[in-house]
Amino acid sequence: MKLKQAQRSQVKLRIGLSGPSGYGKTMSALLLAFGITQDWKKIAVIDTENNSASLYSHLGDFNVLSMEEPFSPQRYIEAIQTCENAGMEVIIVDSISHEWSGKGGCLEMHEKLGGRFQDWAKITPLHNSFIDALLQSKAHIITTARRKVDYSLDRDMNGKTKVMKLGTKEITREGYEYELTVNFELINENHLVKASKDRTGLFMDKPEFVINQATGKKLKAWCSEGVSVEAIKKEISMCHNLAGLKHIYDKYPSLHKELYPLIMERKNIIEDSNSQVIEENNVQQPKN
Repeated sequence: MKLKQAQRSQVKLRIGLSGPSGYGKTMSALLLAFGITQDWKKIAVIDTENNSASLYSHLGDFNVLSMEEPFSPQRYIEAIQTCENAGMEVIIVDSISHEWSGKGGCLEMHEKLGGRFQDWAKITPLHNSFIDALLQSKAHIITTARRKVDYSLDRDMNGKTKVMKLGTKEITREGYEYELTVNFELINENHLVKASKDRTGLFMDKPEFVINQATGKKLKAWCSEGVSVEAIKKEISMCHNLAGLKHIYDKYPSLHKELYPLIMERKNIIEDSNSQVIEENNVQQPKN
């Protein structure tokens, strides 16, 4: 174990938008995305909502990948990879609710296995792979999720059972919002949102507001602060000795996990190059 100094690095955004149908999730996601990238052609929507994203084609020339059932985790992963391979800077997954409760989603797969508690041992790794694809993507990710009314059964003072409305709940596996940079909840048909989770500190405990392009610009400015990973990668690629590599690695302790494979790859190149030089020198030496 070793203590390391906390160090802020530039990150890719992971944004959640949730709300009932008709509250403006898709429109809000598109405006956020354009605020982040300022280029509609660098935005892709993975559309599981019956081509609803195309209703907003008047906004700009963004890309749409229409996805139909089955909504298995693996098909979502393949869709994300397709968008990444096309060089998209922002990927909107609209919506992730189908991966959990849609046709061919996790709940249906669990039911087909028998619906027993132990059957989750087969489904959970598949769902986790989908979450990993979102979190590890090279693009900024915006996900939308439907919300439904959540109820509980309680007893009143007379001992009678009554149904209590608890508010609304996202239709996805519990705990997803804790993985996000910011999670916005749309609270009415006027598209007002509040932040239920906010690592940026830009929106938490602030009045409700309507998402627009400026919201995306704020988030882009926040995630661009700190050390640029791309700049470090360039620094590694230009290093020509092992001492320099060690210096770079030690300089960024909070990024060791991400930099280690790059450091080792460059180390092998440098060592191969040094071996070749030694071999050439041996060949060129005159014989006594």
